[in-house]
Amino acid sequence: MPTQLQPTTISPENTPTSGSDLGIKQLEIAGRKFNSRLMTGTGKYTNFEVMRAAIAASGSEIVTVAVRRVQTNAPGHEGLAEALDWSKYWLLPNTAGCQTAEEAVRVARLGREMAKILGQEDNNFVKLEVIPDAKYLLPDPIGTYRAAEQLVKEGFAVLPYINADPLLAKALEEIGCATVMPLGSPIGSGQGIKNAANIAIIIDRAQVPVVVDAGIGVPSEAAAAMEMGADALLINTAIAQASDPVSMATGMRMAAEAGRMAYLAGRIPIKAYASASSPLTGTVNS
Repeated sequence: MPTQLQPTTISPENTPTSGSDLGIKQLEIAGRKFNSRLMTGTGKYTNFEVMRAAIAASGSEIVTVAVRRVQTNAPGHEGLAEALDWSKYWLLPNTAGCQTAEEAVRVARLGREMAKILGQEDNNFVKLEVIPDAKYLLPDPIGTYRAAEQLVKEGFAVLPYINADPLLAKALEEIGCATVMPLGSPIGSGQGIKNAANIAIIIDRAQVPVVVDAGIGVPSEAAAAMEMGADALLINTAIAQASDPVSMATGMRMAAEAGRMAYLAGRIPIKAYASASSPLTGTVNS
């Protein structure tokens, strides 16, 4: 009786590798390493129970929190900082709600103090957002640059949220930002990757991790961003406002992993004509 083959579970620990490293290498930001390349947020969930379950399902290790909204107990944010076990997640304080560089710098400092209170004494990360426009929520490139410059001087690991502008991305990298975070499309829009050409240029030129942030609506779009060569994703609304956030978080996790592996594996060239999968030589003639 033939031996039955047992199914093999593929995980980051036992993924087959080759010289080109087909395994899921760790994401490194400002000297800190993470297994997951999917970051998640904490806003827009119906309740904390759903939020906790979705974040766990996503596999995320980096979770972002809006410092200003926590500090002011904005609706839906009361007790948010205490709703997660911060021994399991790395806090990424963000400056959401800040309209000027000066505001963003002040809130970033509050975020660093909040991280200390939550037990992360060495956490100097900040997701930098400077957004003066309430309708389209597009980041201010000048304000972002000014705030980033100051925060880098103060020892922050700055993760700036920006338009998909290759020149701005390179300028922020050159002043010492830990990553660049170009938007795929406007925040919460679910439009997917509308800036693919510019994001591809950013990825090609960057010497720091590129995190695609905002606009992703479904796992296929998450996979597409990773297939382009993005180092990581930040996804909030698509998970939090899905009909089933836990299932969507699971799908996003799988998509991020699959997209990364596809990028590292190297896709076949796109051709204008068919190419037979089987060899034409050695066939049986009738």
